[in-house]
Amino acid sequence: MTKTPYLSVLLSLSLGLITAMPLSAAKVQSEPLPLEILKEFTDAFASIKTDYVEKVDDKTILKNAIKGMMSGLDPHSSYLDEKSFKHLKEGTTGEFGGLGIEVGMEDGLIKVISPIDDTPAQRAGIQPGDLIFRIDDKPVKEMALDDAVKLMRGKPGTEIVLSIIREGVDKPIKVTLKRAVIKVKSVKFRLLEEDFAYLRISSFQSRTAEQLKKALKTLLKDNKSKPLKGLVLDLRNNPGGVLNSSVDVADFFLNSGLIVYTQGRIKDSKLRFSATRGDALNGAPIVVLVNGGSASASEIVAGALQDHHRAIIMGSDTFGKGSVQTIKPLTKKTAIKLTTARYYTPSGRSIQAEGIKPDITLANVSLESKEKNTFTQIKESDLKGHLEHKTDKKSSNKTKGSKAKEDTSDKNSKDNKNKDYALHEALNLLKGLNILGMNKSAGKTKK
Repeated sequence: MTKTPYLSVLLSLSLGLITAMPLSAAKVQSEPLPLEILKEFTDAFASIKTDYVEKVDDKTILKNAIKGMMSGLDPHSSYLDEKSFKHLKEGTTGEFGGLGIEVGMEDGLIKVISPIDDTPAQRAGIQPGDLIFRIDDKPVKEMALDDAVKLMRGKPGTEIVLSIIREGVDKPIKVTLKRAVIKVKSVKFRLLEEDFAYLRISSFQSRTAEQLKKALKTLLKDNKSKPLKGLVLDLRNNPGGVLNSSVDVADFFLNSGLIVYTQGRIKDSKLRFSATRGDALNGAPIVVLVNGGSASASEIVAGALQDHHRAIIMGSDTFGKGSVQTIKPLTKKTAIKLTTARYYTPSGRSIQAEGIKPDITLANVSLESKEKNTFTQIKESDLKGHLEHKTDKKSSNKTKGSKAKEDTSDKNSKDNKNKDYALHEALNLLKGLNILGMNKSAGKTKK
């Protein structure tokens, strides 16, 4: 059976690298079974069978035992019943039903990792870090994550009420959402201005690399077939997705070298992925935007580009999901999701519980234009008897060129008043890197 690696499936399940593999007769450590604990188990089983207030069949008790066994390991290991297993497989295709949020567990509550772009959750204002304590009228305290996911899923068009706790807000918030079929377009892009592009990846799906290739081709065409001088790669609130997709995305911007590797106790958990494609931007500067909602596959891309000094990472610390989950089928319709390894950046950093630290940290603020001031500052040209402006003939061509670029930049600033602060800073940084690069090139030419 061919193994297919997955990472942080795009549905309301926990984040993590996931590899699908058959359940074989694995070698079990030849340690003596703890007979005392086994006796406890059989006694508990017998008590439920004979004394519980309602009759419970053996199948239900044993399935609940498996669920408890998995949930006691870590937040990302779980038992997948028929519906959960089906939902997991749907998630990697980019189309599924639900609210469009990536969630995990924290202190017995459901924590929002990030809302997915263009989904009911994002439109309703759900934010990374929100803690869901009630779904409709059902409290989620100590509820299994998969059970909470099932409650949030449902027929498209039906409504659901989430009660959430949000940092900085004194009172709980109730949000009403309408379920929908979630169709995630993972790549969005545009020219910010001439020579500088913006590319957002909202999730890593099986088709993301193909979409990225088309996006870069279109951006080049939109830039009048001139090479780009800089790219902003936006991975904010990107919860992850398919592992191979994250590797392919990083590969687009690296000429060679290791992208990510995993390590665990079993041989199948030790994987290495390296760049082979070649840098599609030919070394043009890249700024990667990240935040606390950037997780798993996003952290693989950011970590690889950071370790290879190929991009500047800007924003805030990422989520820190660096453990590997393996999907092991139990039957044709059920499986377990078991944490089997950790993944590491090329330099050997483990992202687990640490995340990616940005090279440049930005505050979580918004960018607003100041109200137009009718009073203008006095300049030299306003002073009586000022010297007239004269251009040095030797530098006149250079000056005119600079002036033209200035006018274009000013126009773009006016046309993009609603740019967010992080994007604004990223674009300014790219411009600065290009100016520095041009000055270095000019210096080399003179030599």
